[in-house]
Amino acid sequence: MGNTYKVLWQSKNTTTTLVDQYTVPGGTSTVVSTMEVCNQSATATSFRISVAVAGTTDTGKQYLKYDLQIGSNASWQFTEGVTLAATDVVRFQANATTLSFNGFGVEIT
Repeated sequence: MGNTYKVLWQSKNTTTTLVDQYTVPGGTSTVVSTMEVCNQSATATSFRISVAVAGTTDTGKQYLKYDLQIGSNASWQFTEGVTLAATDVVRFQANATTLSFNGFGVEIT
């Protein structure tokens, strides 16, 4: 097995709907070590994070964070070691288009 430590995703949402951020490649497992959210606005807002096993349709049981508040010009960091299998999907929803999302971890093949 090979381990590749990397930036898994970087995005700035242009919508306030649920968006796929990262899909685990086939034949791979991933450990997301850190997720970072940055509010690039002087206005507070909120966001959601979910994990869809095998990319299934959105359901309430998938949410890790739901309408978590983030202050103006603030950053929020989630460090927990989320383990994912091939085709699992990490999704984010921002309630404003001023948030950027970054994920860091290791892909295991």
